[in-house]
Amino acid sequence: MIECNRCLMNNSIDVNIEFDEHGICNHCNSFDQKKSIRLVSDEDRELAFSNLISKIKKSNTKGKYNCIVGVSGGVDSSYVAYLAKKNGLRPLCIHLDNGWNSELAVDNIQKILTKLDISLYTHVIDWNEFRKLQLSFLKSGTPDGEIPSDHAIQATLWQEASKRGIKYILSGMNFSTESIAVETNAYGHYDWKYIKSVHKLFEDSTLKTYPRFSLLKLFYYTFIKNIRIVGILNYINYSKDEAVETLKNELGWRSYSGKHHESVYTRFFQGYFLPKKFNIDKRIGHLSDLIKTNQISKDEARKVLLEPTYDLQLQADDKEFALKKLKISEKEFDDIVNSKNRTFREYPNNYGFGKIAKKTADFLRGLNLYPK
Repeated sequence: MIECNRCLMNNSIDVNIEFDEHGICNHCNSFDQKKSIRLVSDEDRELAFSNLISKIKKSNTKGKYNCIVGVSGGVDSSYVAYLAKKNGLRPLCIHLDNGWNSELAVDNIQKILTKLDISLYTHVIDWNEFRKLQLSFLKSGTPDGEIPSDHAIQATLWQEASKRGIKYILSGMNFSTESIAVETNAYGHYDWKYIKSVHKLFEDSTLKTYPRFSLLKLFYYTFIKNIRIVGILNYINYSKDEAVETLKNELGWRSYSGKHHESVYTRFFQGYFLPKKFNIDKRIGHLSDLIKTNQISKDEARKVLLEPTYDLQLQADDKEFALKKLKISEKEFDDIVNSKNRTFREYPNNYGFGKIAKKTADFLRGLNLYPK
């Protein structure tokens, strides 16, 4: 195993990783190259944040809401809701109920929105339809099993913003703690062609009500409707630990066992399925992001990795619950685990167009024509 001299990324978690002459990986170098266009500098932060808030307020002076916040009950989205309300915005929070909410997530969402006095719209997905889509991705042999949820969440946010005449979607995604992305480990958030093709191959059913958007629709939302996704946490000096303490002390929010564990499926998929089938420990990327931004030391991160991905008894309980909810047997699940590992490249997709879209967005950010 070859590990980066700066973070924990290695050629086991990313088979395509590259290192420079100093032993620094491409993920760290990419972060350093892009942070000037993805993060506001210390000296410009106060003015940039103030201008952003002002722009959002002016975007919809007569409507009931001037921005949308997607909430999951997790740290980042909860803090975005807090930040929006604290700065005088009129947010509408939107939640996609995909059938996998933990009780704690439901409680956290209720607590923070009640205390902040923010309205909530919940889109409940058709469970039987969504269950079959999740099974399609499990059967595909790719590590992209979270893509059906991620795509549906984004589609719902776009659709609601368009329908309600709201120009800004405030995202909890932030470059400081979520810059590392291994394409072959999680691809397809924006690729409806890929999602549709996987489902067609493995399930004999149609996706009639599943929220989706194509690249053409994305162009429509962005350049015709002028809707902007804003990583508002990129405009502040965002510290995950400080955000957690604020949410706990001011809103009564409670922590989870790990990142994105507000969803039972995410907890099971990332903490049990990915390590078992693909030998992928998502914590390596998450911790490496924190190392790069000096929120944790490399030695501290190593200690975290010595622990199980999450409680072993809870893993067993989650597995039993997931198999029952997905309506598959232990043998069917074992067959999935033991099947050939594949990547998105083995299925029809719009990868090339997606790369162009990302490069275009970064180019526009560099010209200050698109939000961070």
